[in-house]
Amino acid sequence: MHRLFTAAAAFAALAMAAGAATAQDFRAFARQDLQAAHDELRANHPAAVVGGAAAQTFNGWIDAGLADSLAKVAQVNSGDSHAYLMRYYARGFRDSNIAMTPSFEGLSPYFAIQWPGFTTGWRGGKYVVTYIKPGVRGTPPLGAVLVDCGGKTAEQMAQDKLDRWEGDLTSEAGRINTAPFLLWNRNNPFTTGTPGACNFQVGGRGRPREFRLMPQPPLIADLEAAYRSTVYQPGPTPLGIETVNGRPWLHVHSFADTAGWDAFNAAVQAQGPALRNGFVLDLRGARGQSYTSTARGYGLANRIWTPEFTVSRQPAAGEITYRATPGNRAWYAATLGRMQADPRFVQESAPVIEETQAIVAAFDAAIASGQRSFTLAGRPATPDTGAANPIAGPVVVLVDSGCSGGCLDTLDLLTRLPNVRLAGSVTATDSIFIEQTTMRLPSNYSDLSFGHKAWTSRQRANNTPFTPQPALTYAGNPSDEAAVRAWVATLMQ
Repeated sequence: MHRLFTAAAAFAALAMAAGAATAQDFRAFARQDLQAAHDELRANHPAAVVGGAAAQTFNGWIDAGLADSLAKVAQVNSGDSHAYLMRYYARGFRDSNIAMTPSFEGLSPYFAIQWPGFTTGWRGGKYVVTYIKPGVRGTPPLGAVLVDCGGKTAEQMAQDKLDRWEGDLTSEAGRINTAPFLLWNRNNPFTTGTPGACNFQVGGRGRPREFRLMPQPPLIADLEAAYRSTVYQPGPTPLGIETVNGRPWLHVHSFADTAGWDAFNAAVQAQGPALRNGFVLDLRGARGQSYTSTARGYGLANRIWTPEFTVSRQPAAGEITYRATPGNRAWYAATLGRMQADPRFVQESAPVIEETQAIVAAFDAAIASGQRSFTLAGRPATPDTGAANPIAGPVVVLVDSGCSGGCLDTLDLLTRLPNVRLAGSVTATDSIFIEQTTMRLPSNYSDLSFGHKAWTSRQRANNTPFTPQPALTYAGNPSDEAAVRAWVATLMQ
């Protein structure tokens, strides 16, 4: 059921099926997948049994969004357009943990079939020119503000071309991460391509000026340079430590299990004496969607501050609400089976097995009695142990729009620690509907994933990002690493 496609295998599979997988087939696939996703979410998503704004958004979109998406099926003509329509429906829930993703390698952020040789970024609530390819003439200058194109304001264009298709524009992070695509043609048949002419405000005053947009060859290297100049992208080494301006700078740009944690954690522990006088923890671009990503973040904090110090500052798990359905029970029963079949897990994690057994038993009792849901208490807050803070110096935690998932869970802890200041720019948002169910959709071209339990008592509200205070907000070019480091140095004084 969960086949993984490499890019080459996906291309080969699609090419071999070119005679059979026609546009008409992709339309049929889209109808099947949309309906299957709707039915699975309708049957098992916990929003149906909890109240609040998150549930209202879910319930307001699940049927209306399906009708909206089905009305667009006639425009599906390829695997990529199928993927766009799946994303459109999933992102309409405004829930970062509901996703419909291609089972093959999808479009890179450095992809377009046409672009004007420059790109825009989201700066101060406006779309601003942030990059011009060297040698391209007749473009608006750097810093020019996009006003309109063809009678549509920049905001109208963004809503039509970016929202749901490329990201969620109800979040600041969604604005930041999708802004470079506003004037690119990403081969999305549901939206417009590169406009022919646009008006820009140049120099902050005077009447807007019209600029003709001249299509440029969409070379991957140029598009990557444009995107990287606008949105911070981590380098090839996600974890590492270096000394910057005389203090340790800890790079954590990924929470993936494959990032190289054993070596990094050993290096962190070796840095113990140097960390006591203050350090920078760089979490820019640190994505992590699995349960283990949160454990990675907490484990890092324990190695720096000691478990005795952090345990009383960890947020309480609080109550978790489960929707009592056979489908959700099956997920826990299957998980329990895998745990019990692993001798090492049985030996090292017996309490987790007992907890999962209790959850399965609670599902059985709730389903047998006809309950729609049940609630279990999570780990309570731990009283202060009185352990001394081993870090005497200042700590700056650097974040941006790429900090998501387990990165946000880690911030729930770090922002409770003394001498820690959050700096940089606004993070992504995350959902109270957690712990992913993933299923292959009927076409075999797409997977649906969603959070199958609700953290109803989470202290940070649903879809709430972390936002640095104004004095700790970086307003410069996020891709200018020298400028970022110089700015952070002023915060460490």
